Amino acid sequence: MTLFKAMTIAGSDSGGGAGIQADLKTFQELGVFGTSAITAITAQNTLGVQGVYPLPLEAIGQQIDSVLSDIGTDAVKTGMLFSAEIITLVAEKLNRYGPFPLVVDPVMIAKGGAALLQTEAVEALRRHLLPIATVITPNVPEACAILGTEDIRDVEHMIEAARRLHKLGPRYVFLKGGHLDGDEAVDVLFDGTEPILFRSRRIRTKHTHGTGCTTASAIAAGLAKGLSMADAVSEAKRFITAAIGSSLAIGHGIGPTNHAALRQQDQGGNLA
Repeated sequence: MTLFKAMTIAGSDSGGGAGIQADLKTFQELGVFGTSAITAITAQNTLGVQGVYPLPLEAIGQQIDSVLSDIGTDAVKTGMLFSAEIITLVAEKLNRYGPFPLVVDPVMIAKGGAALLQTEAVEALRRHLLPIATVITPNVPEACAILGTEDIRDVEHMIEAARRLHKLGPRYVFLKGGHLDGDEAVDVLFDGTEPILFRSRRIRTKHTHGTGCTTASAIAAGLAKGLSMADAVSEAKRFITAAIGSSLAIGHGIGPTNHAALRQQDQGGNLA
């Protein structure tokens, strides 16, 4: 049996729905051994983020060194990096230990509105991380922040934004359209030539905490297993659609997705 490995470099979500916790759950569900380097500890729940505590650069760097110098990895996913200094450090480490598929989820704002990336860190993201990314996975607000625009209102705007994002260096752009209106959710995968559209029925639920983290880590899991980008995205879409479709109404605010949903469906079991 082949052992596939994926590493997540991201923040910790004490509520368990996003961040490192969501990434490791996703890796496990998709048959990949997960490792991690925590960049920041957050105090958060379904009602929002009550505190953000970035780790010292030395602690972040040592975690990455410890994992990659010994265990290695077949893919890396980055999530909440918070500051320009952390982004620069992570990029340096990944350049040292790579190459391997790199999925960059440019986490900027939590579902409740809390900032998870400092404003001055956006330029560091553009300069240091996007050029080495295999794929970046922004949602519409994140794409607007990276590009410095607010003009993404429909699929045609998304395709144009994906073209502009691609010019910043990543091999692929996977722009998610969940924030747009309509009964259909449309995502755009762009490789510099022709866009591929992924369409799915919009699931009407407020319990979508962790969808971005989960989608990006599902793509990383697929790439770790050697799937093509299109196939990795297709697998991730199937995974996140099931997870949202049986999302968990826990707590008093925005609940998380159900990471076990696809497995439960495939096994013919009852969803939680």
